[in-house]
Amino acid sequence: MLVGYSSSSSEEDDEAGGEAEGAKNQSETTCRKCQEEDDGLPTRKKPKTEEESPKSRLPLPGCVLAMFPDEVDSQTEDSSLHGGRIRSFKHERGNWASYVYFPYHPEEEFGELLDGILSAACARGVVLNVQDEFHLSLSQTVVLRHHWIQPFTQSLKSSLTGCKRTFLGMEVSTGHAQMLDLIRAVDRTMTEFRLETFYKDPSFHVSLAWCVGDQTVQMEECMQELQSLVDDHEDGPFVLRLDCSELRCRTGNKTFRFPLES
Repeated sequence: MLVGYSSSSSEEDDEAGGEAEGAKNQSETTCRKCQEEDDGLPTRKKPKTEEESPKSRLPLPGCVLAMFPDEVDSQTEDSSLHGGRIRSFKHERGNWASYVYFPYHPEEEFGELLDGILSAACARGVVLNVQDEFHLSLSQTVVLRHHWIQPFTQSLKSSLTGCKRTFLGMEVSTGHAQMLDLIRAVDRTMTEFRLETFYKDPSFHVSLAWCVGDQTVQMEECMQELQSLVDDHEDGPFVLRLDCSELRCRTGNKTFRFPLES
C-alpha cells in the first residue's frame, strides 16, 4: 500500500506561531514607542544584537523514524509510478492499510498457465499485469492506527483459536464452509475495532492479474477462451491448491502469522 503524506501539520503550526509571536512583539514595541512620545520622553533605541541565525530543526532519532517505515515521499502518490493504480482511500500519517489473507505460492505449471491466459487476453486487446503476489483475502482492506496494531493482532489470534486448515481450488468447490468459519472469526475482531467486516456473500478467489480502467466488456468476450485454457490443461483441468495452514495479517509493511490447528 501505497503510502504517502502531506506536509506535517506541526511545521505549519510552528510557522503560524512564529508569525503570531512576531506580530505581537511588533505591536508591543509600537505601543511602547507611542506612549513614550506622548509623555515627552525620548524614544529608546533598540540595542543592537547579533543577527539571529535561522532556526534549524534537529533530525529525528533513528528509533523514531523506524516506527513509521511505511511513510515515503509524496511522489509515491503519482499513479504513473505504479502502473496507473490509484489509492482506494486517502492516506493519513499514522494510518496503516491492513488485511487478512492466505498466501499462495505458485507452482511452475501455474506460471505456464498464467502466461497462456495473459497472452490470450492480450490478443483480444486486454493487456493484463501479473499480481505482485497471490493470495486469498479473508477481510476487506481496512485502516489501523499505529497504536491499534498490537491489540488488533492479539484479538485476531484469540478469534482464530480452534480454526482448522483446509485446501481449496482456484474456484472454490470444497472448503467453502471452513472459509466462512474463518471469516466469522476475523469479523469478530473487525467488529471489536469498529472496522468494516467482510462481504455478506463472499466469493473466494485468488486474483491473478489486473489492468487499469474498466475492461469488463472485453474480458467477457474472451472469458470462455481463457476458461478453456484452464479446463483443457494437458494434465487435466488445472486445480489451484492453497495450503491454508497459516493465516496472515499484513498491516503496512509488517506481516503477522497465525498458525491454524491441523
